[in-house]
Amino acid sequence: MLLNDSASSTASAQSAQVLRRFRVVFNAVRGHFKQVEKQVGLGGAQVWALSLIRDEPGIGLGELARRMDVHQSTASNLIKVLLQKNLVRLDKSPTDKRHVQLDVLPEALALLARVPGPFEGVLPVALDRLPAATLQQLDQNLAELITLLQADESAESIPLSTL
Repeated sequence: MLLNDSASSTASAQSAQVLRRFRVVFNAVRGHFKQVEKQVGLGGAQVWALSLIRDEPGIGLGELARRMDVHQSTASNLIKVLLQKNLVRLDKSPTDKRHVQLDVLPEALALLARVPGPFEGVLPVALDRLPAATLQQLDQNLAELITLLQADESAESIPLSTL
């Protein structure tokens, strides 16, 4: 009986350690986005969208959504805010009026100059720095955790800065 109690105690301690690590990760992500919002008055996803539009003038809404790995409706909602704040310009494509082209306005360039990087957030940058084998293992482990949580996987396209 003592052996089972010891194993249970070890598993409980490991679970607590992993939970603490999740807290550290979430706190780092949240802290970065709070700092961005405090400095420039925009959410992290909006800042990331602005940086992508700046880097590729004339980018379309579909391509912006693809680059941010979000649903097109999410990208559209981000752009609505940027349009209201007069940070981007939206023009119909000269070749296909169903498509739009996005460009940043001068105020957006000044805003981006004040943003503490990285524009896409600290977590994507850190994940990109992991070795491929580590990233693959992390993906598999998180997939297992998601299954145990019975989590709604449609949330995978929601930017972290909006959570």
